[in-house]
Amino acid sequence: QVQLVESGGGLVQAGGSLRVSCTVSGRTFGAYAMGWFRQAPGKEREFVSAISWDGVITYYADSVKGRFTISRDNAKNTVYLQMNSLKPEDTAVYYCAASQLSGAPELTSRYKYWGQGTQVTVSS
Repeated sequence: QVQLVESGGGLVQAGGSLRVSCTVSGRTFGAYAMGWFRQAPGKEREFVSAISWDGVITYYADSVKGRFTISRDNAKNTVYLQMNSLKPEDTAVYYCAASQLSGAPELTSRYKYWGQGTQVTVSS
């Protein structure tokens, strides 16, 4: 059984920074590509960022490119999302997800395991 637990969400002012983390337990973390998604009230879940199993390849949604950075530490079974220059429109519940499939990292269907989410609120 694979379990994903997000942490690090909170309230921050616009222009500020926040780092959310996701720790994975239960199986070999290094076997999974990892992704971050977010969902704002009344909106569909959307892709934010993803990283390959070895950390070499990263992907970003256009809306966060240049502001967010994804990274992973396989020794700690943890993936991170560093969020800088935050905007009110970044407010959402942020979810991490794990996938053993390659390609199309922006599709939710590629991910088998999901965390419960952590709230990020950016005030104007």
